Formats: sequence, C-alpha cells, structure tokens
Amino acid sequence: MAERRYRVLVFDWDGTLIDSASAIVECIQQAARDMGLPVPSRERASHVIGLGLQDSLRHAVPELPPVGYNAFAAVYRRNFLAREEAISLFPGVRELLAELAAQGRALAIATGKSRRGLDRALDASGLRAHFVATRCADETQPKPHPAMLDELGAELGAPREAMLMIGDTSHDLEMAANAGVDAVGVTYGAHPQESLRALAPRGLVSSVAELRIWLRSNA
Repeated sequence: MAERRYRVLVFDWDGTLIDSASAIVECIQQAARDMGLPVPSRERASHVIGLGLQDSLRHAVPELPPVGYNAFAAVYRRNFLAREEAISLFPGVRELLAELAAQGRALAIATGKSRRGLDRALDASGLRAHFVATRCADETQPKPHPAMLDELGAELGAPREAMLMIGDTSHDLEMAANAGVDAVGVTYGAHPQESLRALAPRGLVSSVAELRIWLRSNA
C-alpha cells in the first residue's frame, strides 16, 4: 500500500461532520431575544461558529458587556439542548470515518465546542471510537490560534506536514495556516465558499461525498 501523505486528519465538528450550523445561528439569535439584546443577522451569527465564547459574543452581540457572557452562554445552551436531538450527521460521515479509520489514519477533532458539549455530541452520535484525540475551545486557545493543532500534533507525534485540517469556516483554515498545516475547506457548512477560497486551502469540496473522493486522491 502506498504511503499516505497525511497520517493525522483533524476534523472540525459543527458544520463539518454534523449539520448544526443553522441550529447554532438560530440559538444565538434566540438567546439575544431572550436577553433583550439586538438580534444579530444570520450572516453575523454564522461568522462566529467555531470561535471561542468570548470572541463569539464580542462579534455576535457587541452590546453585551463581558460580565454578561456566562449568562448569555447559559441561555444559548438551554436553547441548543432543546434542539440537539434533531440535529443529524451529514450524509456519508459515518462511512467516511469508518473508511479512514480502516486505512490506519489517526482521526482527531479541533472544535469551538466546550468539552462538555463535544463529549455529549460524540456519545449521542456514536462516533467517539473513531477519534484518538480531541481539543475544545475551553481547554486551550480557541481558533484561529494554532494551539489546538500544535497540541494534537504533539500528542500524536505527528509533524505538521503529516497533518490535514478539514473544516467549514475561515477560522478553521486560519488556524491551519497559523500552525503551518494543510487544510481542506468544506463549503456545505457555516461560511460561504468565497471566504474559504480566499484562504487558499489545498482543496474545496461541496459535500461529504466529494470530500471522500478528494481524500482518496490527495491525502
């Protein structure tokens, strides 16, 4: 078997593996309503998907003082939990991850979710067994800081040239660039194709099926 170019494949979660971007946007907007704040536009709320809590709220609800961030997060979480069971994986994700694991790839996650949120999502989806390492925004520097990828590489003994980041937001691709790691952008998630293309990823794909083909040919 030919040697694989990338030994470690790092996936974003929301908007990349699971079809949650619309729910996240709606929950941000509803939390703003619940707290009597100006409701951010869909574009503004979409932009913050993948960022850490402080960066997200600073952009999405700039009228909210930092002292209110924890309260906003609690209201958002309540709204999201009410919708969570209805959120599903993108078609083909299970098959893709099973194929990659069978190839002996090390699969990892770098996400803006909290550790508690990711653990709940991994258990609910049944995907936990596929991933050998994960990093969340509340346990290291959030995206687009390179810390998640730096730490995953160190944990898995992988140099940056052996890693590939796969994500749906400019924050994912900026994190990869900051870490010196190649990236693939998926255009079916939170951020528009043009914002991903501007960051010059190695590839852009419009579905999980296209991602599977791209990885077979290029990774």
